[in-house]
Amino acid sequence: MKTARPHIAVLGAGMAGLSCARHLQDAGCRVTVYDKARGVGGRMSTRRGEGWQCDHGAQYFTVRDDRFRDEVARWEAAGVAGLWEPRLAVFDAGAGAGAGAAPSRAAPDGKARFVGIPRMSAPAAWLAATLCVHTGHTVVDLRHDRAGWRLHTAEHSVLDERFDAVVLALPAPQAATLLQPLLPLTAQQTGAHAMLPCWTLMVRYDAGARYAPDFDAAFVNHGPLGWIARDRSKPDRPGFDVWVLQASATWSAAHLDDDSDSVTAALLAAFAALGAPPPAAVTAHRWRYARAQQPAFNQAVWLPAVRVGLCGDWLAGGRVEDAWLSGRALAAQVIVSMASGGDRPYSAEINASNASTSSGLTK
Repeated sequence: MKTARPHIAVLGAGMAGLSCARHLQDAGCRVTVYDKARGVGGRMSTRRGEGWQCDHGAQYFTVRDDRFRDEVARWEAAGVAGLWEPRLAVFDAGAGAGAGAAPSRAAPDGKARFVGIPRMSAPAAWLAATLCVHTGHTVVDLRHDRAGWRLHTAEHSVLDERFDAVVLALPAPQAATLLQPLLPLTAQQTGAHAMLPCWTLMVRYDAGARYAPDFDAAFVNHGPLGWIARDRSKPDRPGFDVWVLQASATWSAAHLDDDSDSVTAALLAAFAALGAPPPAAVTAHRWRYARAQQPAFNQAVWLPAVRVGLCGDWLAGGRVEDAWLSGRALAAQVIVSMASGGDRPYSAEINASNASTSSGLTK
């Protein structure tokens, strides 16, 4: 590269951000990753408590692209991912209710499903192991001057470091908020991509009462629920028996701002109608930005005139695989762009570029 080790900030330590950061670092860039959460992984998350754990975000991932297939093979070799072969079922409308309720049908689709080991966040932690990652950093503002980009965080005010480029590996609404003050056109195009929520319950049983049907996970096509799964059916899961209940996108959107107690009551009632006994404990979590309503299908966006990029599953298709491919695609564009050299853009040039250049997010 003509520019000596460009320093790039990646905002978001989910799969897209970590994929982008690793590919940039492997190409010789200096990379610093920031995330508001306490750990990495984004929606590939696992909640842990005393004697229990539960994958409460992404439930599994599949493989279609050969490049991602090679990456998953590396994860398997490192012991951080493996096959999950659940007994799947489907509850359609009109299925029986009450104790011992049976699903409408089994769902042996032959699809290879992978999970992180010993928790869904393990592949993300493996990717992050060689990166400079700062968790607990909520970036609330992007600032630019002749020395480069600076980040303003809620916890640490304006950071001292300057960056040659910034990558936003965030849900579309969060990216749009950060882009609005400097790049309003790009912010408008980004914010047009709506994301759907998901209410999730982590339902724990002790030795005295368990839900032990003849399936490990089920798609639910009626009522508030959309998916249920026994977490311990996944490989190498220790601890108490835990079921994850995920509400449908439609129900979650209708009840987005409900309090967690009323959501918990509604989802537990739906679970009981499938034959589940009362649990020992329950934890609720709301994913405000669970998945894109309609992915943009352009994988990644790079604005070379201002050195700002966007990546994420909301751009590429919605799967874990899409997030990884999106980060990889953006890294490739950044590497080519930075290798061509050129001075850092001034703030005036950023404003002029935004006024005249499409981000590629709209057709």
